[in-house]
Amino acid sequence: MATPTRPRPSQKKPKPTNPTDRTDRTPLTLITVLILAVLVQNPLRGALSSPVMQTWTTVFVAVVVQAMPFLVLGVLLSAAIAVFVPPSFFTRALPTRPSLAVPVAGAAGAVLPGCECASVPVTGALIRRGVPPAAALAFLLSAPAINPVVLTATAVAFPDTPEMVLARLVASLLVSCAMGWLWLRLGRTDWLRPPTHPSHEGKPRAAAFWDSVRHDVLHAGGFLILGAMAAATLKAAVPESWLSDLAANPWAAVVALGILAVVLSLCSEADAFVAASLTHFSLTARLAFLVVGPMVDLKLIAMQAGTFGRSFALRFAPTTFLLALAISTATGTALL
Repeated sequence: MATPTRPRPSQKKPKPTNPTDRTDRTPLTLITVLILAVLVQNPLRGALSSPVMQTWTTVFVAVVVQAMPFLVLGVLLSAAIAVFVPPSFFTRALPTRPSLAVPVAGAAGAVLPGCECASVPVTGALIRRGVPPAAALAFLLSAPAINPVVLTATAVAFPDTPEMVLARLVASLLVSCAMGWLWLRLGRTDWLRPPTHPSHEGKPRAAAFWDSVRHDVLHAGGFLILGAMAAATLKAAVPESWLSDLAANPWAAVVALGILAVVLSLCSEADAFVAASLTHFSLTARLAFLVVGPMVDLKLIAMQAGTFGRSFALRFAPTTFLLALAISTATGTALL
């Protein structure tokens, strides 16, 4: 005898969404924005015509317009290196002795462009492929600080001070090598968590390249906008006497701009133009801003903690910050 089939419990079907709902909201949103713009046009026009806002707008636009081409070029080059250059190339190019591999890896940053956003995954790939961690960390610090795009942008931002390019190159290379040797001597394997997977695994190279470009342009461009806004605000809103008093103390100025570089988290292809706008501060203080920024900032600390572990970031970032301040001050005093 056939067993009777039990009726299945009724299931509520999901309510179909109308694809035109979101489309219908678009004209309403645009109309609302236009009405608000018309209502506040007089107060807005009056605010923008004030001397403070005119100064703010001028500095903001100047920084963004000057920096954006270098940012885009740097992102294109760093994405190409991260995607098309195999990590095994670096393994073959470095000396087998770690103490010699550190300066070679640090100097490689001068010929291999890469912003700090791209240097973290590239460094992870190097460590996975057998590069000594000390050499990989030297490359991590030097690549976004002394590559050709960054040095060219620095020369454009400081046309009357060409020695700033040399000072940035020397100070950044010294910091990267010193941190590599310091890790070689004092670093422990349990502090560094090796990354477990490549950044572009499973993707075609062309798709990985454009994904990297889109991500870095939006990510770095956002930080550039914030940095330009901060520089314009310092220039327009902060009283001249405050900046003069802070800049008059050489030690306080260096520390202040070092902390500012950490907080602003600018892309290294654009930070020179922000530093050039901080005219109240000495060249040595602005050099500290340029040396610290590509090596230690909020987004880099977060990326390093996520890639190499929190234990690594909590030790590596503060040490790099203090060493960068000390070496940039000494280099600025000697060359600037």
